[in-house]
Amino acid sequence: MNNRLKVLRAERNWSQAELADRLGVSRQTVNALETGRYDPSLPLAFRIARVFEQPIESIFLED
Repeated sequence: MNNRLKVLRAERNWSQAELADRLGVSRQTVNALETGRYDPSLPLAFRIARVFEQPIESIFLED
């Protein structure tokens, strides 16, 4: 699953560690999400959408 996490994070000048803190996950998890090595659970996807104040569908894109 493709996503726009890296772009959204960069627009806010957040480091991976800062985003991880906001989401309650590790920096390694954020890195794995951004590089497509890990697809988030549904609860994590909802937390990401809340943090970025965007619908899930605008963050996560089908392949």
